[in-house]
Amino acid sequence: MQAVADSLFRALSDPTRRAIFERLARDGEQTVHALTDHSGVSQPAISKHLGVLKHAKLVRDRREGRETHYSVQPQALAPLIDWMSVYGAFWRDRFDQLENLLKRMDK
Repeated sequence: MQAVADSLFRALSDPTRRAIFERLARDGEQTVHALTDHSGVSQPAISKHLGVLKHAKLVRDRREGRETHYSVQPQALAPLIDWMSVYGAFWRDRFDQLENLLKRMDK
């Protein structure tokens, strides 16, 4: 499980990869050429970024003729959501403790 989360965080740590993922999530399936045209990054660089996203299972590819189409796999974000929920609960508890302390100090 930790290796999956590490791969996910590593993949999303790069701003270009996050932008690619967000574009695919927002606009739906895209070809490598379409992603390259809107990125300002070279096609080989986009392909490498897509490889990292694919390895993290954040995107999947589909061949159609000479084109490769990519789409997001939103369920791959589950480890990130789980991680955030743990820390969300942690901080809620801390704020509750702080609130209780402040109330006791006001008495």
